[in-house]
Amino acid sequence: MRALISVSDKTNVVEFAKELEKLGYEIISTSGTMKMLREAGVLVTSVSDVTGFPEICDGRVKTLHPKIHGGLLARRDLASHKKDLDDNDISYIDLVCVNLYPFAKTIANPNHTLEDAIENIDIGGPSMLRSAAKNYASVTVLCDPADYAKALEQIKENGNTTFEFRQYLAYKVFTHTANYDTMISSYLAKVCNVSDELHITASKVCDLRYGENPHQKAAFYQSSKNPNFNLSCAKQLNGKELSYNNIQDANAALSIVKEFRTPFCVALKHMNPCGAAIADDGLTAWRKAYEADTTSIFGGIVATNCEITKEMALEMKAIFLEVIMAPKFSDEALKVLCKKKNVRLLEVSMNYDDTIFDKQIVSVCGGYLVQDFDSEKFTNVVKADMCVTDVKPTNEEISDMNFAWRIVKHVKSNAIVIAKNGQTLGIGAGQMNRIGSAHLAIEEAHALGFKSDLIMASDGFFPFDDCVKYAHENGVKAIVQPGGSVRDEDSIKAANEFGISMLFTGMRHFKH
Repeated sequence: MRALISVSDKTNVVEFAKELEKLGYEIISTSGTMKMLREAGVLVTSVSDVTGFPEICDGRVKTLHPKIHGGLLARRDLASHKKDLDDNDISYIDLVCVNLYPFAKTIANPNHTLEDAIENIDIGGPSMLRSAAKNYASVTVLCDPADYAKALEQIKENGNTTFEFRQYLAYKVFTHTANYDTMISSYLAKVCNVSDELHITASKVCDLRYGENPHQKAAFYQSSKNPNFNLSCAKQLNGKELSYNNIQDANAALSIVKEFRTPFCVALKHMNPCGAAIADDGLTAWRKAYEADTTSIFGGIVATNCEITKEMALEMKAIFLEVIMAPKFSDEALKVLCKKKNVRLLEVSMNYDDTIFDKQIVSVCGGYLVQDFDSEKFTNVVKADMCVTDVKPTNEEISDMNFAWRIVKHVKSNAIVIAKNGQTLGIGAGQMNRIGSAHLAIEEAHALGFKSDLIMASDGFFPFDDCVKYAHENGVKAIVQPGGSVRDEDSIKAANEFGISMLFTGMRHFKH
């Protein structure tokens, strides 16, 4: 029995090789792996001794040889294949343990060069894996150190791995090489600025109990290992497993949190914020977010960029919440919140590294829609020179417009947000016309007792001046909106007439 071992990820490979050697396997290896195994006392035959040909081109060519691939691909049940091997002095290879050059790690380095990327494209490794996987009827092929133990266990018990296990390992290999090639293809597509093909690579995190509704099957997959604002990398500290709807809502909440660097908290329900606030500290931000809508938060999600303290936990515990997310929970807060066995506590990395996930992908019947994420950097995006009215906003109003503008971006269109003093007071979401959203948002603000000096933000332009008139009648003093309507002058004229300052950002934020 012969095993070929050539790995970049050397996790547990020495122990694996030693066990194979005890079981009577001849070990074949290449360069770096061979050196490591020999230093550990494993008797290793060089691939060059097997092929009779040296490694050339700085190691680019070493295993691409008939004495390797003939030994991998020859069918054991065909006499003609056995004769071909005998005639050419080729021996069977029964087990292959190979993993690939670290292409993903290389391109994740922001300082990598194109040459670095190209040199980390593995050729011999995928070739050996594919050859062995094609012949899984006879060859055991391992690309994941997690499978070493089971392979050894079966060999010790039965003298070989089972057919079913080899078939499963072949599936893993072809999945692994497909993902590897997809990474390379996607990387070169960016280099060449082409988008003719869409390749989606993701690994299953877990199956979900069901999807949006109980009759729908669902699962959660990870497409990026960057931990920042990434639910697939979150650490769950308490509670039931996340549902499909929990994950959707939690992702929407994280997207809003990512907008803010100062202490911030948002309560969210059905993909829309129901209360949000900034403050000088986490506790105050939480209280303001909760007070913005004490009804809708029931059964909702809370996310903050601050550590959850005992004081915050005591107040949150009194409310029915599905999920609480933060970069950290104090030990005292955990003692309080973990008494509620069902509330899901998620610790999420929130380092503001300006990471932008590649694309936003939505499935439609028979295809996909792909777009860039709406990831405009929002620090002080609303500025005094955007004012289009005679009345100019105060610095305090500009600050609140910045806050409201960042929130309205994440509200389903048509969207209107009413805010004041760094707190949402009313949110109108998902209405078929903008004046309907304005009615909802202002009614909420009035119900809280806020009826004057309000800030209004709109995700799209005003098609008519009715929103401005309604705003004036209900205590709005400043408006921020994209502008761009053929009737912008009507809205500007109305704002001037009513003494409202209005800013045009020049950028809309529809969210369907």
